[in-house]
Amino acid sequence: MPADADLAISVQGLTKSYGSVEALRGIDFDVRRGEVLALLGPNGAGKTTAVEILEGYRKRDGGTVSVFGIDPERRDRGLRAKVGIVLQECAVDPYLTVTEAITQRSGLYPRPRPVGEVIGLVGLEAKARARVKTLSGGQQRRLDLGLALVGNPELIFLDEPTTGFDPSARHEAWDVVRGLCAEGRTVVLTTHYMDEAQVLADSVTVIAAGRVVASGSPDTLGGRDHGMTTVRFVLPSGVSVGTLPLPVGLEPQQRGGVVEFRIDEPTEVLHALTGWAVERGEVLSGLTVNRPSLEDVYLALTSRDLP
Repeated sequence: MPADADLAISVQGLTKSYGSVEALRGIDFDVRRGEVLALLGPNGAGKTTAVEILEGYRKRDGGTVSVFGIDPERRDRGLRAKVGIVLQECAVDPYLTVTEAITQRSGLYPRPRPVGEVIGLVGLEAKARARVKTLSGGQQRRLDLGLALVGNPELIFLDEPTTGFDPSARHEAWDVVRGLCAEGRTVVLTTHYMDEAQVLADSVTVIAAGRVVASGSPDTLGGRDHGMTTVRFVLPSGVSVGTLPLPVGLEPQQRGGVVEFRIDEPTEVLHALTGWAVERGEVLSGLTVNRPSLEDVYLALTSRDLP
């Protein structure tokens, strides 16, 4: 466990109920300063409630929560100045220009970033004088991000930040997040895009039915790094599966000329298989070697029946 000085967020035993519905049932997680935490979970899992408690907008029933050493429930003014929030939808006067909207928001903070710098950071230079109501959905999300960054926050909450972005815009947004972390800022990201979590997150916490069901890095979550590897390739013409140099007990499946098998450690098998193909002058067309993806692990974790 990292020292308190290294933590931006610490959550221990957090509970919250709405009547008879337990939204959070004693969750624990920490976020180090300067890292990106991806908070994942299906709709209704409790992650939005957890984030709203961290942001200071909702009171908890039990447990302890610390953001930069302060309980967010106190609505401390100094803490609020350190936090930027990108909601799924931000209320902005549609008749303001992009520059006016960000300038207006900057006035709420003691040490804001320069407005022009923020507009450039989120890629809205060409729309600086455009009215908010004329922006596309993706441009609106860029503005939402700019509004969160203009206060020069140390901690940024990103709620589905790239919804409505085309692939190019998503990658540009990812670059912005990487740049923020390079500056030492901390990010809490909620997303339904597993590739986004894979690319951006240093750590992942999965919530289901109000409980934390797994935590770890994107590459190790849920034992992903030790999961079975799936090998696929097209069986060369005139070759039978039985003649392949595979270990005794390994039972490959063949469907439509494609051979597939699963194995916990593929190195020796692949060495023997590719060596055999080279020696015979065969080509293993479509050869792929895949461990479980983050999405595979996430679906397995969130589909289990929980008490």
